[in-house]
Amino acid sequence: MVDCADPAALVRFWAALLGGEPVDRDAGWSYVEPPGFVRLAFQRVPEGKAVKNRLHLDLAGGDVAAAADGAVALGAVRVGGPVRDPQGAYQVMRDPEGNEFCFVRG
Repeated sequence: MVDCADPAALVRFWAALLGGEPVDRDAGWSYVEPPGFVRLAFQRVPEGKAVKNRLHLDLAGGDVAAAADGAVALGAVRVGGPVRDPQGAYQVMRDPEGNEFCFVRG
């Protein structure tokens, strides 16, 4: 469950990013079930995001830069630049409401 201001909009971002059809159960609760992934649900809360997430998704994939470019085209924002280390590479991102997630390789 992801707390957010606009569940209908945020579920559409994540559905476009991960696949699956967005479902609006009511004005304050939406979800998507991406293929081969867990259900992601979004619920409206009155307060805005104020600090770093206590939990964020690491999305494994091949080309971190291409994945980040695709997410930016959908409304995400890069946080800093790509990071490379002996284990692989990753890029920190924020979804349209500021929730952090990463694309990782390795």
